[in-house]
Amino acid sequence: MPREKNPEPTITRKRAPRKQASQPVAEVPVTEIQYQAFVDPQQRASLIATAAYLRAQDRGFQPGHELEDWLAAETEVDAGLMRGTADSARA
Repeated sequence: MPREKNPEPTITRKRAPRKQASQPVAEVPVTEIQYQAFVDPQQRASLIATAAYLRAQDRGFQPGHELEDWLAAETEVDAGLMRGTADSARA
């Protein structure tokens, strides 16, 4: 008599509970820019705008360098966020 095939057992996986939404982050004063490992896009844009403003201020607000200031500030902020330190923050 031929053997009956055993049906394959179904595997059920338990899911991890969902994470709760984090509380909104309070704005950081310009003099105390803090870099964090994970920031929301609005906070990142605020950090970039502050760094670009400080670059323009150091240059005496000469016109024609806005894009250059923004891109350099974006690089600076992203590097600081990747390191997770405040090495590139200007106080």
